Amino acid sequence: MLNYIIGKVVMQESNYIVLENNQIGFTIFVANPFSFELNKEAQVYLYNQVKEDEYSLYGFKNIEERNLFLKLINVKGLGPKMAMPMLATGSIAGIVDAIDRENILYLTKFPKIGEKLARQIILDLKGKLAKKEELNISSDFDDLVSVLESLGYKTTEIKKVLPKVNSSLNIEEQIKEALKLMLK
Repeated sequence: MLNYIIGKVVMQESNYIVLENNQIGFTIFVANPFSFELNKEAQVYLYNQVKEDEYSLYGFKNIEERNLFLKLINVKGLGPKMAMPMLATGSIAGIVDAIDRENILYLTKFPKIGEKLARQIILDLKGKLAKKEELNISSDFDDLVSVLESLGYKTTEIKKVLPKVNSSLNIEEQIKEALKLMLK
């Protein structure tokens, strides 16, 4: 998988840019093409979608934007062409807040997002989008938080358990302690 590309923005259209790298022009679909400066070098984080009849690159200004996009396209019924306008017209914080607060009206303002899909987004993503900074945790628990998130625990559950875990333990012991606390 491609992670990012650095090159010169040589063209901007309504929903994509063309980024030149080593004399090759890459068409990259982005949320807001006009946020990139024409004829300037840019670093674009990528998601490449390969289908039977299509190979598409989707680009993002930062990793947080790409991570939100990846979570959104995992929602049943929400593909990349519906997720990009969400990122274009909404802020990352606004989208995350709307999902966590179950704000269906905010989500249905995006193109092609109806009430049914908004409810599906909330069902699939509520509590899974908070940033580690919002958890107010020390860097001692970064690995533990990642493991607990990968096991499917929500941020609210993790936030309750972290203060009770001994940070001086190795990661394996921290995981065991956290899981015991989760089961109580």
